[in-house]
Amino acid sequence: MKLCHWNDLPDGESRGFDPAGRGQDTVLIVRQGERLYAYADLCPHLDTPMAWRKDKYLNAAGDRIVCAAHGALFDITNGLCTLGPCLGDALVPVPLTVQANGEIHIAPTNHKETNP
Repeated sequence: MKLCHWNDLPDGESRGFDPAGRGQDTVLIVRQGERLYAYADLCPHLDTPMAWRKDKYLNAAGDRIVCAAHGALFDITNGLCTLGPCLGDALVPVPLTVQANGEIHIAPTNHKETNP
């Protein structure tokens, strides 16, 4: 499922997406240089959305993801909570693919069905 184009994500910025069209962002992406980090937009402490304002997921320094509900800080590269009531918990990663034309998609998941 296409989320956006690479050029729509400036370096050092974050952005939220609503891939299911439910009216609320459920995926957040942070770009750092040539790397993208994507997580479910849900704090592991309160199961609440993270942004304090549309597309605002980073602290003032731009080096941590911050939860607007209680100020918990998360490492951008692995989603691990480094400060706050959910210390040691982590954001749920969302796998992405970047197409040759620069389109960013949620990576398809491989579901194996087992027969009883």
